[in-house]
Amino acid sequence: MKRYRLKFLEEWLGRSQRKPLIVRGARQVGKTWLVRRLAEKKNLTLIELNFERRPELASLFTGNDPHQTCRRIEAALGIEFHIDSSLLFLDEIQAAPELISKLRWFHEELPSLPVVAAGSLLEFALSSRSYSMPVGRLSFLHLEPMSFFEFLDAGGESALLREIRSASFLSPLPDILNQKARSCLMNYLLTGGLPAVVEQWHASRDLDSCMELQHDLIATYRDDFHKYAGRLSPDLLRDTLASVALQLGGKFTYSQVGADLRSSTVKSALDMLSRARLVHKVEHSSANGVPLAAEVNPRRFKVILLDCGLLSSMLQLGRLADMAHGFLPVNRGALMEQFVGQHLRLMGEPYREENLYYWQREHGRRGEIDYLVQFGDMVVPVEVKSGASGKMKSLHQFMAEKNLELAVRIHDGPYALEDVSVKTTQGQLASFRLLSLPHYAVEQLPQMLKDLLSNAQLGLIPPV
Repeated sequence: MKRYRLKFLEEWLGRSQRKPLIVRGARQVGKTWLVRRLAEKKNLTLIELNFERRPELASLFTGNDPHQTCRRIEAALGIEFHIDSSLLFLDEIQAAPELISKLRWFHEELPSLPVVAAGSLLEFALSSRSYSMPVGRLSFLHLEPMSFFEFLDAGGESALLREIRSASFLSPLPDILNQKARSCLMNYLLTGGLPAVVEQWHASRDLDSCMELQHDLIATYRDDFHKYAGRLSPDLLRDTLASVALQLGGKFTYSQVGADLRSSTVKSALDMLSRARLVHKVEHSSANGVPLAAEVNPRRFKVILLDCGLLSSMLQLGRLADMAHGFLPVNRGALMEQFVGQHLRLMGEPYREENLYYWQREHGRRGEIDYLVQFGDMVVPVEVKSGASGKMKSLHQFMAEKNLELAVRIHDGPYALEDVSVKTTQGQLASFRLLSLPHYAVEQLPQMLKDLLSNAQLGLIPPV
C-alpha cells in the first residue's frame, strides 16, 4: 500500500533540527505500518517497543539519560543498537503515558536518534494533568484512514488516478473513465479506508469477507470502551456510537441516544468517542468571516464517523448493495456527506488536526450548508449532493447574505465552473461562481481552488 503521509515522515526524518515525533490517530488507521514502512524505505534498523504487549518495557526509561535508556533497550532485547542507523519506535505509548515527558531528553541529549511514538488512545493520557506534553520539543503527525486516492493506488489503479488528478472543468474525464471512477468510489463507500479492510478487498474482491472484518474492527473498538469508559457505561458508549451513524447528516440530538438519558451523560460519552477519534464533530459557525472557529456555537453541531466503511457496516449497507446495478440506499445523502467530511479533514497540514464546520440558520427559515472551508482568507461553502442535480436554495440564500464570491458543489455530476446569478426566495440577488466536482474528485478540491484563484488573479478567468 501507499500512504501519502509517508512523505511527511520522510521530510521529518531529513530535518537538521528534528524533534521526536508523535503519530496520533484512531486505532487501526495504519500508524504502526507507516512507521515500519519508513524504516524499511530508509534502510534503518527498527527498534520497536509496544507498551500494550509488554508494559514492563517502560521500566527501561527510568531516569532522564537517553544514552542509558538505549543501552538498557539493547540489553533487554538482546540486540545491537546503533544510534546512527536505527529508528526508535515507541508504539501504544498511551499504555505508558509517563514516557511522553521523557521524549524531551531525546530531543535535547540525543538529537541524532530519530524517535517516533504512536498511540491509539493517546488523547486520554494527554488529558490527565499527571502527564505534561514537552511543549516545543515534539513534532506531530495526524493520521486518518486511507483516502479514496490511496484506495485507488492500493488497488493498482494508478493510471485512473493520474487521469482523475489531471481532469478539470476544462478537460473532464471521458465517459468510460468517469463510469469506472464512480464504480471504484462505490467500492470505497462500502469498504472504507481502514488499511486492513482495504487490503482484504483488493486481495479478495469479496464484500462479505470485508464486512466480517469491519464487524471485527468495530468489536475491537467496543472492547476499548472498557479501557477508557471510567464512570461511563460501555453500553452507553456503544449506543452513542450507533446513534451517530443514525443521525449523520443532521444536527446531533442527545435525546435520540436515549429518551431517559441526561444530556450531560450523553455529552460525556460523545466527548470520549471524539477523544478516541471514532467520531468527529462538525461545528456550527456563523461564517461571517475567518477564522471560522471564532463564531462557533457549541450547542449546535453535527457528527461524522471515522470512516465511511464503518458507517456502511453499522447500517448494514453492504447487504443491501446491488453492485451490478448501482448503489442507491435511502440514506445515500448521509453516506456522501460522511465521505466528503472525512476527506475535508485531509485538506490541512499533516502536523495539525483539521476541524470541520457547517452553517445552519438558527432562527426563522430553514437553511443549511453541509460544510464550510477556510481557504486562505476566504470562507468557501461546500454543498454535498448525492445525485447529479438538486435544489440549492440554501446555498443561494447563504451566498446572498454573506456576500461571498465562490462556492463548491460536490455531486454525482460532471466538473463544471459557472457563474450563478439568481434571486433567492427572499428576493435577494445572489451572484457568485460555482465550482462543481464529482464525488470521486473531492481530494482535488484544494488544488483546484488554488488554481482557480491564481488564474483569476492573472486574468485568465474573468472575476465574478
